[in-house]
Amino acid sequence: MPSRSNKELLLDARGAPDEVLRAALALGVRRFVGRSPEGGELVQVHEGPEGSGIRAVRISSPEDVAEVLRAAEGGAREILVQASDWKIIPLENLIAALQGKGVKLLAEASSPQEAEALAGVLERGVDGVVLRARSADELVRAIDALGRPEPVALEEARVDSVALAGMGDRVCIDTASMLAVGEGALVGNLASFLFLVHGETLETGYVPARPFRVNAGAVHAYVLLPDGRTKYLSELSAGDRVSIVDWRGNARAAVVGRSKIERRPMALIRASSESASGSILLQYAETIRLVRPDGSPVSVTEISAGDKILVHVPRAAGRHFGIAVDEFILEK
Repeated sequence: MPSRSNKELLLDARGAPDEVLRAALALGVRRFVGRSPEGGELVQVHEGPEGSGIRAVRISSPEDVAEVLRAAEGGAREILVQASDWKIIPLENLIAALQGKGVKLLAEASSPQEAEALAGVLERGVDGVVLRARSADELVRAIDALGRPEPVALEEARVDSVALAGMGDRVCIDTASMLAVGEGALVGNLASFLFLVHGETLETGYVPARPFRVNAGAVHAYVLLPDGRTKYLSELSAGDRVSIVDWRGNARAAVVGRSKIERRPMALIRASSESASGSILLQYAETIRLVRPDGSPVSVTEISAGDKILVHVPRAAGRHFGIAVDEFILEK
């Protein structure tokens, strides 16, 4: 599942090895600061009110934040905020103040993690990040962090059978995100056939909703990650990321805050689509749900043969250490 970037990444190429510049160009970076490879655009950064290109303002006090606003009022269309101490709070103030003014707000980042944080300030984030990267790996991780996952292709499947399977260890994925009705994680016994398992977003008379949670299935099952790889549910831990997908296929990344493994009664659900078939072991309880084609959740205690649900059938069926590969692998 590749990412399509909704934030621009510029490379601060001062001090970067030549191979990093070439890799940046190959990865889609088009604008460079300091120096540029052939085929890239060298942008000028100036600190004073005069000059063309990107206006840079160093933030070290509230008065500097006011200077950014004056630069915008003076006609600057792109402003690079440089901050060595306080970064997030000044950017929050600037993002709020510059909304709708046609000004592109950029910020400096020294790592992919910092780039992601800057892109998420006030949810809207800055418009672009100037990254000081020293390796192609840093570039790739920054591009992934600034992008959002492509939509996931979901298809309709028919439930073939539902049967109690005995006791098993199941995994609850407690994320750092609030899930909506119709959202969940893609999980399955087979990497080639993943079920959309609904989040615990619905209130019941017996237990409160846990809208951050997906009761995802047995420890051996595969779960889809934002970069298109899979991971065993048993391997998830705090800080990992999983892909959260809604019934239309829209995807987003969620950080795992906790993975909870407990022994519970399990149900085995088998299903088939036009192109493939597969199965999943889920805890047998009223609050565990799959998703119908219209986006409505259906409990595993109510689902029966003939019902229609949503699944994802990856194009490459084989997996090697979680990475999709085009090879013959038989799982059943």
